[in-house]
Amino acid sequence: MSLAIKNLDDFLFGWAPYPVKCGRGVELGTGTVIPEINFTLPAIAIDETSWPEVRRQYQEIIQGVAARAVDLEVPGLLVEFETLPAMTNRPGWGIEIVEILATALRDFHEKHGLQSALRFTPNDTRDFYSPSRMRSGQYWEAMKESFQRAAGAGADLLSIESTGGKEVCDDALRFGDIRGLVFGLSTLAARDMEFLWTHMVDVCSHTNIVPAGDAACAFGNTAMVLADQQFIPRVLAAIVRVASVPRSLVAYRMGAKGPSKDCAYEGPYIKAIAGVPISMEGRSSACAHLTHVGNIAQAVCDSWSNESVQYVRLLSAYAPTVSMEQLAYDCRLLNVASARSKEDAIRMRDLLVESDASLDPQAWVLRPDVVLNIAAKIEEQQSPYDQTVVAARCAGTELARAAESGELRLIPREKRWLDKLRREIDGLPQQAEQLIEEMCNGPYANKFIAGEYGLPAMAHR
Repeated sequence: MSLAIKNLDDFLFGWAPYPVKCGRGVELGTGTVIPEINFTLPAIAIDETSWPEVRRQYQEIIQGVAARAVDLEVPGLLVEFETLPAMTNRPGWGIEIVEILATALRDFHEKHGLQSALRFTPNDTRDFYSPSRMRSGQYWEAMKESFQRAAGAGADLLSIESTGGKEVCDDALRFGDIRGLVFGLSTLAARDMEFLWTHMVDVCSHTNIVPAGDAACAFGNTAMVLADQQFIPRVLAAIVRVASVPRSLVAYRMGAKGPSKDCAYEGPYIKAIAGVPISMEGRSSACAHLTHVGNIAQAVCDSWSNESVQYVRLLSAYAPTVSMEQLAYDCRLLNVASARSKEDAIRMRDLLVESDASLDPQAWVLRPDVVLNIAAKIEEQQSPYDQTVVAARCAGTELARAAESGELRLIPREKRWLDKLRREIDGLPQQAEQLIEEMCNGPYANKFIAGEYGLPAMAHR
């Protein structure tokens, strides 16, 4: 198999080999980058008493956001609604908010011509059990109901940030354990992705909703935040980011069409391999989390997002409206560069890359040239396990090469960790079955339920 994007000069923001049309006139991947706005509530208990206030706040948010989008003449707008846990566990509540948002977007389209689409992202509550129950139980049933009712409520895109494998990967991250991380990503997460996205794509096939994509937020972004707080090495976070690619790729193997989730910083790899449009976030997401990849994350995006922002008052306006304005101006600059010439678009992309790449290993692995090289190696492999091992190995090799050449700045402690991690990657078993046997009978065995991942229960001894 080959990459969907092979030429570096074709790896640009705004363009994707397989564009997506959705909602009210929105097109992604056809040359124009559009904003994707995400918002959430301030601290509030969600219950029967507060529910009228919750509804009122979402109504106010979407009115402010859409009005600002019209004022700034955005060429299109994605609105993402990520449910809070109470809204997933009680699907009717989440669906009510979808209806509020969808109604407002339809009104703005009819009255002002605003082209828009609504992405619905129920949060993954299956890990409310401990150990997680990924294929059974009340939380999975509630998630299924949310999927099934989404299109009827007005959603145009269906996404999720799934957490299969997180129960192992969280501990493995804390201990810097490559074997646990590779097992969690290549076996547990990949198996869960196949199960989950088979169901989600099937639901979408019976409606007019687009199966959009997933995010390795529970893995790559957890590592990114821990690295920023100096709890784990940055080189480990960079390797985890690349190692999460095969897991996220499963959604597209199952039939997801894009755009990918904004917090999926592995998006450039997905775009290179699957050719789908990607939503990305970076400096625009500082309202939600800090990052060392604020500019480079924008280099090949098709939609540009703010991650999420609370509905709180700032000096100028409420925070979601402020984020809307910031995203609109960011996208406007990219689109002017593309409109001038392909050469200007390449120049803009390369400036975004150069401003971040040499300063952090997490940025280096998002360089478009690095992405294409590693993505090609990933795509040569057949199984999620082989893909994950190759992804981790290639990331480690590339970081070591860049540090040795002086292109990437690594402090001595990070270099020592990189050497250690590379040795451990080289020591991984040749076959997935060997690692599965080891993990199902080792210290992680009580962290997960084998049957919930389609693994034989007899593996536990």
